[in-house]
Amino acid sequence: VQLVESGGGLVQTGGSLRLSCAASGFGFDDYDIGWFRQAPGKEREGVSCVSSSDGRIYYADSVKGRFTISRDNAKNMVYLQMNSLKSSDTGVYYCQKDGSNDRGQGAQVTVSS
Repeated sequence: VQLVESGGGLVQTGGSLRLSCAASGFGFDDYDIGWFRQAPGKEREGVSCVSSSDGRIYYADSVKGRFTISRDNAKNMVYLQMNSLKSSDTGVYYCQKDGSNDRGQGAQVTVSS
């Protein structure tokens, strides 16, 4: 199983970033995929999750209306479009295969005020 995040970076408050997660080594179509984040000194937070096939999507209250998750099963990719970024969104973002501890190396997102 391999999950590789990309697209992180430094952005000012109010800016946007798009994270990508490239998955391989498992039946991508069969699994929900989620994004979570980890900020220094804070607990891990589940940000968003997209189901494998029926379109169900979850967003944490903290990102509703600002983040959009999507997936492309043909490309084994999951995306997280992040708009109106706040300093509280700063952290390392990971994509994770549902029901497992399989995750990528993370993408650093830093939002400066």
